[in-house]
Amino acid sequence: MTDATTDTSTHAVDMPAFVDHSHLTVVDLPMTSAFYQQVMGLTVLDSAASGETLGVAGRPLLTLSTGSNAARAPRNAPGLFHTAFLVPDRKELGRWLAHAAHNNVQLTGASDHLVSEAIYLDDPEGNGIEIYRDRDRSEWTYVPDGTVKMATNRLDLQALYDEAPKDGWTGQENGTVIGHIHLQVSDIPEANAFFNGVLGLDIMTTYPGASFFATGKYHHHVAANVWNSRGQPKRQNGMTGLADYTIRFNDKAKLDAAVAKLDELSLATTRSGDTVSLVDPWGIGLKLSA
Repeated sequence: MTDATTDTSTHAVDMPAFVDHSHLTVVDLPMTSAFYQQVMGLTVLDSAASGETLGVAGRPLLTLSTGSNAARAPRNAPGLFHTAFLVPDRKELGRWLAHAAHNNVQLTGASDHLVSEAIYLDDPEGNGIEIYRDRDRSEWTYVPDGTVKMATNRLDLQALYDEAPKDGWTGQENGTVIGHIHLQVSDIPEANAFFNGVLGLDIMTTYPGASFFATGKYHHHVAANVWNSRGQPKRQNGMTGLADYTIRFNDKAKLDAAVAKLDELSLATTRSGDTVSLVDPWGIGLKLSA
């Protein structure tokens, strides 16, 4: 990423830990991959019969895989609420919106969250997507307990569209990353215990039925809600949707502390080099990586 697209002290991926990658199980690989290429502007970086990895400017962001046992997950199953793609600035968000409007892409919502401006849609298999840009941190409001003020206000899409360059869109700009991942879980106290108590992420804000976790005082790297999934059983093998995701640690001590906590609680993990793999309390795969 270039200096023009990141501020080394405040960008989502420059924090002590951040979400690096999302991996979805899909039924129709060609159709879903085409959507992420044509609508979301990702590029295929690696391809095999059973899956593809897509990204931006050579940076892997999303893996899609399929198999003979792929079975559609119920809407209320724990798993993905949305994968959130963070674009470098408001101009790039507007450019994507113009592309979506010109291609009749169906949106599911748009919100001003005070810290960010976000547009929502679903992929062809119902996996949620957010595309957003962050406001400068000088515009964020932190409260005395260290949390950050967020809201869900209406985003003026017409103004964003009107301001956007209409000079053609050829894909996501270098610097586009996964800014956060938002999960459906069965229980919020359990989510707080896992993401805050075990993995060491700070609780940055809460909504009714949701908690937002981050490192480095970012607004959130991971969110968890029970709006559709309260009390639901764990995901089953082969379910479509979120197979796993990766949290990468810029701070090795933070990774070591999380792994020590997992060991202390006797949570099953497998290790390969600097990557520790586990299944979270809701049946979602998670990789912790240095």
